[in-house]
Amino acid sequence: MTKTITLRINEDMYDLFKKAADGQKRTLSNYLEYAALNYTINDTVVDDSEMEEILSYQKEIQKGLSDINAERYTIIG
Repeated sequence: MTKTITLRINEDMYDLFKKAADGQKRTLSNYLEYAALNYTINDTVVDDSEMEEILSYQKEIQKGLSDINAERYTIIG
């Protein structure tokens, strides 16, 4: 079941969205739905290699904190 939302935007933003929708041969409503969904998926989902990289940084940070707590560091400056 579809839901209706109301969105209040200024005229410049409306014109920008309308041109983008026309460029993709979409209705404005369909374009906004597609753009919001695309942004949400791409902003919140990471692939396996990205997650592996994130987790490797987490391990490095935890090791660094462990070194600090064990006083295994030198202050330079």
